[in-house]
Amino acid sequence: MIDTHCHIDLYKNPEEILVESERAGITVIAMTNLPSHFEMGYHYVLPYKKIRLALGMHPLYAEQHSREFSLFLKNLHKTSYIGEVGLDFSREGIATKEIQLISFQKILKELGGKKKLLSLHSRRAEKEVLKLLIENNIGNAIFHWYSGPLTLIDEIVKAGFYFSINPAMIKSESGNKIIKRIPQNHVLTETDGPFIELNERTVHPSDVKLVEIYLSSLWQKSQEEVSTIIKNNFADIILGIR
Repeated sequence: MIDTHCHIDLYKNPEEILVESERAGITVIAMTNLPSHFEMGYHYVLPYKKIRLALGMHPLYAEQHSREFSLFLKNLHKTSYIGEVGLDFSREGIATKEIQLISFQKILKELGGKKKLLSLHSRRAEKEVLKLLIENNIGNAIFHWYSGPLTLIDEIVKAGFYFSINPAMIKSESGNKIIKRIPQNHVLTETDGPFIELNERTVHPSDVKLVEIYLSSLWQKSQEEVSTIIKNNFADIILGIR
């Protein structure tokens, strides 16, 4: 199984999650919200074969971006994975819209043409995120927990980008509509742990199996076939950063 977007450092027991995931053979791309968080977690993650730490600059932390950007540049060579980055123009993030735009454009300018894989936050800013990715020659990106217009999905796919689906999306009407619109060869799995609750417990990377079960029913394929599709999709996108 593959969890392309999980905040392991924000669990109450990060080391337990690391060990549990590694033992289960789950590939996890662990997000960070700021470069300083990446620096704190980097050496803890290094011993794990299946866990990769992403270098992040979360849009909802925009007020800290200017003083963290030098750390972003300092650590960029340490990882092929960038996340969580992007824009948030929702009620929660709109006050820092201009700071976010400046910061995201600076990040993309540094990454343009480089072999990196981005995991993107795009809430209420999906069109702007797509436009900036294309303008900055970004080749490999995943729209995490996409909630934008259905018609924009076609443009994102045409640009060669992917979508990661989590257990919360499969339980909502809007999420179901979005998932049905995404071509099978552009689908990846995620949990966004620990931000999702399942039956009064926090989601773990192993819960990507719930997404696989859902896709099995939707696509009329066995769970094994779904796992193979997800694995092949991930392999395709990894080829772009090697």
